[in-house]
Amino acid sequence: MSAELRGWTVGVIGAGRVGAVLGAALAAAGHHVVAASGVSAAAKHRIATLLPQAENIPADQVARAAADLLIIAVPDDALAAVVAGLAQVGALHPGQVVAHTSGAHGLAVLEPARAVGARPLALHPAMTFTGTETDLARLKEGISFGVTAPPDLALIAHDLVDDLGGQLEWIDEPDRPLYHAALAHGANHLVTLVNEAADMLRAAGVTQPEKVLAPLLRAALDNALVTGDAALTGPVSRGDAGTVAKHVAVLGRVQPDSVPAYLALARRSADRAIAVGRLRPTDAESLLDVLAGRPETVHS
Repeated sequence: MSAELRGWTVGVIGAGRVGAVLGAALAAAGHHVVAASGVSAAAKHRIATLLPQAENIPADQVARAAADLLIIAVPDDALAAVVAGLAQVGALHPGQVVAHTSGAHGLAVLEPARAVGARPLALHPAMTFTGTETDLARLKEGISFGVTAPPDLALIAHDLVDDLGGQLEWIDEPDRPLYHAALAHGANHLVTLVNEAADMLRAAGVTQPEKVLAPLLRAALDNALVTGDAALTGPVSRGDAGTVAKHVAVLGRVQPDSVPAYLALARRSADRAIAVGRLRPTDAESLLDVLAGRPETVHS
């Protein structure tokens, strides 16, 4: 912890899964989390268990109590209204660092805070949260934070991420939506994909699909992170059009809602396999016909 950050007085607006955990991590690093806001039963429980030293008070009072750092951890679509409302009622003050945890937003959404002399910071943890102590252990392992900050806050941003045990990734303001799209595409859609696969296995009579999928998916993820597109395996990467046609046919009967996603992902897999030379364009012709809805061209 730098001298400038030592023992900061911190408030957390939005004691959801992210805000409560980041507050607890800052408290563990030696900062004083004096107040938090939360009205739902779950939020009250998180404050009581993760932030026992913090008073649960309304958002504007949290902002006034946070002498040094105010963390605003509210949903993306609510962020602008919360910041504007705090500025309008005079809850923010000059010199105070106002940091939001949204991946999609940068500094523009904090303009009302900057206009009254506060110091804006976009501080997004690239992790999915449960809102429990389990997250604190994950933070200690070292996650990345997508940070956008004005030049005068660069050192403070770096020290805050250090206090949270993380690695800092600078994201330019115009790139925030793309950065966030990448994370949502990778993490959120992965959850959907895994559950779609589990549903298919159940329909095939598998009683414990999670045990079937776990080693396969973990290996696929590890290989993809290490070797990129070279990790592609299976019928699409081999150009096995007949097999893919059978997949599409059975899904059409058993799980038709999954067909569009299967086709879209298979087409992207084929495109990437072709681009890196794992699948020759000539070997992909029949496969691409299947993916375009022309299975009658395939002879298996």
